[in-house]
Amino acid sequence: MQVIDYKCPNCGSSMVFDSETGMLSCHSCGRKDDIEQFPDPLRENVFSEDEVVEYHCNSCGAIIMTESETSATVCSFCGAAVVLGDRLTGTLAPAKVIPFSISKEKAMDAFQKWCRNGRLTPNGFMTADRIKGITGLYVPFWLFELHNKIEVHGLGTKVRTYRRGDYQYTETQHFDVYRKIDLNYVQVPIDAAEKMNDELMDKLEPFPYDQLKSFKTAYLAGYIAEKYSYNDEELYPRAKEKVSAYINSSIQSAMSGYSTMSYTNKQIDTRLQHADYVLLPVWVVHYDYNKSEHTFAMNGQTGKVVGKPPISMAKVSAWFASITGASFISLKLIALMMGGGLW
Repeated sequence: MQVIDYKCPNCGSSMVFDSETGMLSCHSCGRKDDIEQFPDPLRENVFSEDEVVEYHCNSCGAIIMTESETSATVCSFCGAAVVLGDRLTGTLAPAKVIPFSISKEKAMDAFQKWCRNGRLTPNGFMTADRIKGITGLYVPFWLFELHNKIEVHGLGTKVRTYRRGDYQYTETQHFDVYRKIDLNYVQVPIDAAEKMNDELMDKLEPFPYDQLKSFKTAYLAGYIAEKYSYNDEELYPRAKEKVSAYINSSIQSAMSGYSTMSYTNKQIDTRLQHADYVLLPVWVVHYDYNKSEHTFAMNGQTGKVVGKPPISMAKVSAWFASITGASFISLKLIALMMGGGLW
């Protein structure tokens, strides 16, 4: 077992990843170092998951208590940023990581602004002063590359209506339609953490995959990281389901141009070409309102916020009444312009 932390060469304090500069930073003396220049401890050692019994902080010696899924955390006694090396090697080693670009302070500001924009949320919620905690979390995802070979048979019609003299004619042509389509989807994201809400993670998309970097443990310093709960084979059915709507849309587009279309045979052969294990940045916000806790998530690169805020029924009623009143006034004005009397 090994606990990895990064000590400042100047003052000996723990260094953490700085989302604004993309470098390892020491909060004590201000030193910053390029992560790419640091040797990766995981390349120098090989660990066995079965060896792990307990972890000790390199800074203060305290026992680090974590859940089995955690691969990076912060010592609860001295606050040192630590990475649990054995949980990031072998099949548990991520191929890529998108580092945080939004700091904790900016995440808080963005979340508060998002709360104030809630037109139908209670006034007390809009003040955004009930944040119980905000956590920077690297969530494990699998990025799937799926190749699809599709063959579709259908019966289509084209209908034309025209007049000759006093008669109106309707002409219907019938067609046998066949399409052969190749569709390849890359970087289809599926979150692999059991504790994360799948719907919430789906709504955080898209992540900027051009920001993917080769994984180094230094990117995790100062944040919480999870290792995957499900492998790519277990999540493959969900990845297929996720692209099914796009496949159906492509089929409809390929079969367009007809008045009606009925499918007689549709064959979709989806094959897993490749899957990369990656870590993606998410700020998780726990918000306490009206004696209940609400959980929100923020994309750590784009700042997009998702979650279900509480709704004020009074505001909903007022909004509905204003819409109804505006519609009523509009109808009266239209009636007056058309020569109608007052209602």
